[in-house]
Amino acid sequence: MLANCATKTLQYVRGSVRAIATSAMQRSDNLFVHRDTPEDNPDIPFEFTPENKKRVEAILSIYPEGHKRGAMIPLLDLAQRQYGWLPISAMHKVAEILDLPNMRVYEVATFYTMFMRKPTGKYHVQVCTTTPCWLRGSDEILETCKKTLNIGVGETTKDMKFTISEVECLGACVNAPMVAINDDYYEDLTAKDMQAILADCKADRVSPPGPRNGRFASEPKGEPTSLSEEPKGPGFGIQPGL
Repeated sequence: MLANCATKTLQYVRGSVRAIATSAMQRSDNLFVHRDTPEDNPDIPFEFTPENKKRVEAILSIYPEGHKRGAMIPLLDLAQRQYGWLPISAMHKVAEILDLPNMRVYEVATFYTMFMRKPTGKYHVQVCTTTPCWLRGSDEILETCKKTLNIGVGETTKDMKFTISEVECLGACVNAPMVAINDDYYEDLTAKDMQAILADCKADRVSPPGPRNGRFASEPKGEPTSLSEEPKGPGFGIQPGL
């Protein structure tokens, strides 16, 4: 009977540990384990364009001998910008350039969420839903994106124009809620603002990035509440005896 109890306890512990270890990965839309597909397999050749080959040389020149592997992230980013996302053949090319095992590149490409491991739309709409943005209405912004584009989080439109991702803090908390589309930040958003931005993207028009509530950057709304006058001269406020 004691052995039976021990077995049940061990099964319970193993089940609990497995659930904890895999819960985060189950909720992510990133690809952690490669599976060959028609659009992503080692047999599809990848080569940097002549212009990007010059950029590769310029990037490598920054790093001293013995430390060229430090160029891995810039080279992966360059490959992704050229291809639109990061296929496994592009990772192999970066490993070849840096004279590294493929596994060293896989480790980096699957760790950073900036690297897209599956085909991504022309406009990658990254909606921040971390606490500051959530408190300021990011749920409404995300729903607007989903309804306007008729896709869900982690999905891409059939015309390969839009991909929606739900992301963690992008560092513009004071301008919450905010969305990143490719390299541009759109801040202080309302649902109406988001609809206008997506309409511009659909028409391939440049939608002005930055705050949408009239602010220039991250200054407080309205008039300043401090530092509103010229600074006092030297010695102001010091006792006469000093």
